[in-house]
Amino acid sequence: MGTIVERKATDGTPRYQAKVRLRGAPAESRTFKKLSDARDWMKVVEGDMTTGTHIKTTIARRTLFSDLAKLFKTDFAPHHYRGKAWKYKLAALEDRLGDYALVAISPSVVADYRDARLKDPDPRYKKQAAAPRVSAATVKSEVDLLSKVFDVGMKEFGYPLPAGNPVLGIRKPRSGKARDRRLTAAEWARLEAACRQSLNPFLWPAVQLAVETAMRQGELLQLEWRNVDKARRLALLLDPEKIKTEEPRAVPLSSRALCALEALPHDIKGYVLPVERMTLYTAFKRACARAKVDDFTFHDLRHEALSRLAERGDLNVLEMAAVSGHKTLQMLKRYTHLQAENIARKLG
Repeated sequence: MGTIVERKATDGTPRYQAKVRLRGAPAESRTFKKLSDARDWMKVVEGDMTTGTHIKTTIARRTLFSDLAKLFKTDFAPHHYRGKAWKYKLAALEDRLGDYALVAISPSVVADYRDARLKDPDPRYKKQAAAPRVSAATVKSEVDLLSKVFDVGMKEFGYPLPAGNPVLGIRKPRSGKARDRRLTAAEWARLEAACRQSLNPFLWPAVQLAVETAMRQGELLQLEWRNVDKARRLALLLDPEKIKTEEPRAVPLSSRALCALEALPHDIKGYVLPVERMTLYTAFKRACARAKVDDFTFHDLRHEALSRLAERGDLNVLEMAAVSGHKTLQMLKRYTHLQAENIARKLG
């Protein structure tokens, strides 16, 4: 069933090619420098073929991760993903794992990737030396995508992985604890004054809209006047590539949100807030510094908005999800205690 053929390498040293054939199973061969290694391998493969547990590894040895990633990009992802988020994650995976053969990507290799990524500076910052590290949530999402690529490779494209999906054997990074920073009334007053004093005329309207609509910064900056329906009190987010959840939605507008919109001029390009992300980020950071408001980010305004909605007591979780755009209700569980507190006060 198995044979070993001695061959000569280009430098004249011996090589031993082991071949195993069994009726009903694909032939397998591999070359070794040592005769003993060839014999040991042949015994293992013969045993696996006999018991029906052998998996042919030739394809996995010859296929690079970059080859599988290319198939994933062209034949699978366009039909199952919207937006561009997955492209950036896959690019990060290819950058470090692209030259690895599939069979060489073991759990330890994946763990090394995880640990190295957690030490990388966030690429969104121009000054890389002072940039924060890539977040655990980002690395976890990349590792999750890696697992998906391997699953699709095995099930959809027929790439056998002798040891199975290597991602299943590692510990994934834990997402950081959700931020719960909220400002006191005095802090809000100082922040409002600092934002109104800003040289950027769109800073305070942006803060108002963030608190009144619970929209993310990227969603606010992509909003166009043509998608604002004042009569129906709706702001329409339609471009999935500019929405974190990649799900278009209609955001209800409160009376205060409508007042903030009424005070804004119409930009020639059609955007409600015609400012760049980093420009708004810098203006808000400086306003917080002038107001002596520490440890507060623009994204914390979304948490403030959802906390205020929960404290109203007249909105259920499904209605809050319709405002926030969360895909799952699990993300809103952190606000249910605020609703309970409001109900308790009503009970007396």
